[in-house]
Amino acid sequence: MQKKHFHLIGVCGTAMGSLAGMLKAQGHRVTGSDKAFYPPMSDELARLGIETFEGFDAAHLDPAPDVVIIGNATSRGNEEIEYALNRKLCYSSMPDVIRENFIRGRHSSVVAGTHGKTTTTSLLAWVMECGGLDLSFLIGGVAENFGSSFKVANSAHFAIEGDEYDTAFFDKEPKFMHYLPDLVILNNVEYDHADIYPSMDAVKKSFRLLLNLIPSEGRLIAGWDSPVVRELIEKPVAPQGVWCKIESFGIERSDARWTAREIDFFPEATRFNVFCDGREWGTVRSPLAGMFNVKNCLGVVAAAEVLGLDRRAVIEAIATFKSVKRRMQVRGVVNEVTVIDDFAHHPTAIRETLRATRQRYPDHRIVAVFEPRSWTTRKKIFQKDYPVSFAPAEVVVIAPIFESFRLASEEQLSIDELIADLRGAGKTADSIEGADAIVAHLVPQLKPGDVVVIMSNGGFGGIHQKLLDALKVESRK
Repeated sequence: MQKKHFHLIGVCGTAMGSLAGMLKAQGHRVTGSDKAFYPPMSDELARLGIETFEGFDAAHLDPAPDVVIIGNATSRGNEEIEYALNRKLCYSSMPDVIRENFIRGRHSSVVAGTHGKTTTTSLLAWVMECGGLDLSFLIGGVAENFGSSFKVANSAHFAIEGDEYDTAFFDKEPKFMHYLPDLVILNNVEYDHADIYPSMDAVKKSFRLLLNLIPSEGRLIAGWDSPVVRELIEKPVAPQGVWCKIESFGIERSDARWTAREIDFFPEATRFNVFCDGREWGTVRSPLAGMFNVKNCLGVVAAAEVLGLDRRAVIEAIATFKSVKRRMQVRGVVNEVTVIDDFAHHPTAIRETLRATRQRYPDHRIVAVFEPRSWTTRKKIFQKDYPVSFAPAEVVVIAPIFESFRLASEEQLSIDELIADLRGAGKTADSIEGADAIVAHLVPQLKPGDVVVIMSNGGFGGIHQKLLDALKVESRK
């Protein structure tokens, strides 16, 4: 393989940073730039020894790299993009580079859906690893069993998180359309990414295209509890359809092929029995909390059967799975106050994260801290859904909308209305601006046994460590 110089514009994105590490593992020279760097990907880039530049500057492309990879979080007007276009440099998208450098010629397992992609992909990768497949993978988060968000191996198998977000400013197809899927786990489909999908019909169209891409010899692992997933399969819109065999999984629907029964939630684990076509497959014990993670496990079990993995190895892999950073990750416990970091931002994800927290900490007070940061959460689309999402928490703190100036006021989520609704439901609820102010507000109120769940899809001003540090200072008083 010819060694090249790849430069990644927007390298601190979770998938972009992972790709940087994968290319370096192939022996290429890799550099990257971004407007800001924050954990966990900033730590990962430093560990990998990727040369990074904070801020965008045409000088980063002189001398010219062999390939400029343009992330989908960057757009026209970016100084490096303009330089690359003006100088006719060779440029590509992240999904295209992944496809041509890592997927083509291998069996591709793609995990898609609105919720649970990162955890499910990480679990699938660990199950495949324990099953002896020695796979390559790319995940939109740091899988703790591997201590990395990627792995490059000389293997016939590749697993990847299939994002429905668009590919680049010059390619508006969903990323997952580039990944040559042989096996797809489709957990669920809901409305999300309001900045690129104007309606639920547009979301459905993108997933129909994915399902239509699976070859006839491939397999679809379908989350049967999702009404939209069932609609995509049972009511195809010509010319799209599903041409492969389908394995359905779920808990709420009796007609799912794979299901879970006798589900028990314990403080340290979740245990359930897996059934296939009404026959018991085995008993699974998972360290993951929440009903949504039972479904994630079911999807992986079904995929493992398709891949021909040993049942005992699959059960052992699920039992030893360590989850993903920023997915219900306990960042620390100080003075018996537990601080959890989670990526949740969609109302469904917030609801399920807090329900799982309640299941894991049944007798504790839950304090939910939320930053509306993604495009969907900044808009008022889910104004009526959020009060229900926070139901498991006793105390709620809402940060102001991230970069609210980028949205017209009438389009924004009303924080005041949300706070009023939460208070009307009997919760202690406040809107507080900035990580430092939130920490100062919370620390005097927190008591031993409290569980603080901080939810944001960004760095949130380093609030997690700031809160832990402030609790340490408070405990010494």
